[in-house]
Amino acid sequence: MTESTPSLPTVLTFAASDPTSGAGLQADILALASMGCYPLSVVTAITVQDTAGVESFLSIDPDWVADQARCLLEDMPVAAFKMGMLGSTEIVTVVAEVVSDYPEVPLVLDPVFASGRGDEFAGEDMIRAIRELLVPQSTVVTPNIPELRKLAGEEDNDEADLAECAQALLDTGCEYVLVTGTHDSTVEVVNTLYHRGGVVRSDTWQRLPGSYHGSGCTLASALAANLARGLEIGEAVYEAQEFTWRALSHAFRPGMGQHLPDRLFWAREGYDDGK
Repeated sequence: MTESTPSLPTVLTFAASDPTSGAGLQADILALASMGCYPLSVVTAITVQDTAGVESFLSIDPDWVADQARCLLEDMPVAAFKMGMLGSTEIVTVVAEVVSDYPEVPLVLDPVFASGRGDEFAGEDMIRAIRELLVPQSTVVTPNIPELRKLAGEEDNDEADLAECAQALLDTGCEYVLVTGTHDSTVEVVNTLYHRGGVVRSDTWQRLPGSYHGSGCTLASALAANLARGLEIGEAVYEAQEFTWRALSHAFRPGMGQHLPDRLFWAREGYDDGK
């Protein structure tokens, strides 16, 4: 690269390795690259899984997680952070310490507590650590409805008001909460962006048939990419949703389990963006 060649915005993702590339670290890398960013990655856990579900996972030693991140951060400027499945309470603690040294860098937190099949990744202690240590540092938290209620301490209350739960997270210090409606029973998917002043925007998307692996990773990574590219929050959120919906609408089923988003849909021969 010559000195006159502009560098790509760099995004550092913390996530577990998913050998299917449907979710996790590999999904983040695909989405970030597709959205015009250069992905850096910190491995937080190794998983044994296929498209049907997770069989087991092994968390990385917390010091190794911190060392991976600090080695990269001392070498390259980072334009955004993205957090996925972190693996343990101890990893949450060290990651929170690392990113606290970079308060000016946007942070997108995707609170991954379970797989799409329901395999649990996080207990009460880990959820509490995320709520207390990472949510306050986040620019945007992107929970689905069950994750939102868990973070707000309302996991046993199916009637808990979503706006009040979002406000509980905002009260801890995060700037925005994007609540996704994929787990709701509505005919269409409604995603709502909350700020301390109330609803910033609410977007409605056609609910696609089938079950998808990695939709949340795709959305959060696309959002981190947009913030790294300098988009303002409303535009960044909308474009991330649009990218995710298109990736899901072009999803494919290579195995016997869930469909996988095609994050490179735009590169396929004959693709028409409909515009």
